[in-house]
Amino acid sequence: MTIAPAPLTIARGRKEIALLPGMANRHGLIAGATGTGKTVTLRVLAEQFSEIGVPVFLADVKGDLSGIPRPGGDNPKIVERAAQLKLDGFEYRGYPVTFWDLFGEEGHPVRATVSEMGPLLFGRILNLNDIQCGVLTLAFKIADDNGMLLLDLKDLRSMTQFIGDNAGQFRTSYGNIAAASVGAIQRGLLELEEQGGDRFFGEPALDLQDLLQTDPAGRGMINILAASRLMTSPRLYSTFLLYLLSELFEQLPEVGDPQKPGLVFFFDEAHLLFTDAPKPLLEKIEQVVRLIRSKGVGVYFVTQNPMDVPERVLGQLGNRVQHALRAFSPNEQRAVKAAAETFRSNPKLDVVKAITELGVGEALVSVLDAKGTPSVVERAFILPPRSRLTPLSPEERAQAVRDSVLHGHYEKTVDRESAYEKLKEKAAQRQADEGAGGSIPGEAPKGGRAPEARSEVGVLIGAMAKSAAHAIGSQIGRQIIRGVLGSILGGRR
Repeated sequence: MTIAPAPLTIARGRKEIALLPGMANRHGLIAGATGTGKTVTLRVLAEQFSEIGVPVFLADVKGDLSGIPRPGGDNPKIVERAAQLKLDGFEYRGYPVTFWDLFGEEGHPVRATVSEMGPLLFGRILNLNDIQCGVLTLAFKIADDNGMLLLDLKDLRSMTQFIGDNAGQFRTSYGNIAAASVGAIQRGLLELEEQGGDRFFGEPALDLQDLLQTDPAGRGMINILAASRLMTSPRLYSTFLLYLLSELFEQLPEVGDPQKPGLVFFFDEAHLLFTDAPKPLLEKIEQVVRLIRSKGVGVYFVTQNPMDVPERVLGQLGNRVQHALRAFSPNEQRAVKAAAETFRSNPKLDVVKAITELGVGEALVSVLDAKGTPSVVERAFILPPRSRLTPLSPEERAQAVRDSVLHGHYEKTVDRESAYEKLKEKAAQRQADEGAGGSIPGEAPKGGRAPEARSEVGVLIGAMAKSAAHAIGSQIGRQIIRGVLGSILGGRR
């Protein structure tokens, strides 16, 4: 029989406040105005989870978390806080870290295939309307039906162009494909590519098991995603993190209520996930958060105000750390009152007043007890972090990436045969048959559409036979077949 990990002390006020590892997968919230200590709280929680062997994933949106691999003590305020709280056995130490970067510049490249992302999330990245999303969904569907792999952006561009050029061939079986929608999708793909999306979509795709590792001492790996540049594309940032959550839900087995989580996922700048999100997507997010806890994953949203999170999601966040909020305007005053009402009341504490008085590193804290009941809210100081607050230098960071056991795997790109190559091959064959040049995949030769174009779908299906067989038998094929967000949308592997 395994011994349950000891409670994780995260704050100290009138008494110590500890988070129960067995309740950590019931999710949580870290909220507060800019500069009140949210990032330090995130760091302290990540360190505590790592200590008991729980891997962590977090996004470094400000670029100030990279010092976690080194021992702390470099900041006078942290040293002062440690002395003030009189912590027994407190010592500075570093923690195992794996650095990731969608652009491959400050960590191992993180990639996903176009098919894995799916049309719903891709439509959100491209900011498409409902009609345009419908055409994008048709592009995915036609590719699936013909065994064509959509791996990178050039695959999706070619496929979108192909269905636009041959809209009449698909109208009966799939519905209308408007040229204006095709144009909007192509423009969105071009903008995404200019933002660096061409480096994110492709292979080798991220293996989620690489996020669930421990070091030789049994400490959980802290996976840090470099996000300071990514934040210039907030839709890509929030959609990518949602994609990771949905993939974790799809791939991890059911574990019920474990003694500790298998992974803790911090979603910083959480308001970006919910801003302008359509109702169907919000419903799926709520469903992911509700169900993923049974997979042993704890999700902790980090945002400025609890009201940034929809009520149905907020109600599932049992462990809460509320830093100071400002209350200068009527709207801010209402937000403070609403935040106070989310806590289990403490007769000895005026929560509304306390929220506006909290100092840096001080917070209102409530955690779940062994029965899953929120504790009475307490005012307390968050424990100081043990790791270094000063970020790593570029040289130190580069060395940490080179020393990683994953170095060399994700750095090598793979460009196997997929939709782009197949469509290009088909266009070249048609040019040879017609004795004409200058066409590109999906484009009719000058002078009008050739008679052979009327049977393009049939030719395509035949040409794709081998690719289809390969797709169905492969991991990416299963991803294509199950569609976006897996069984959450009713599909199965």
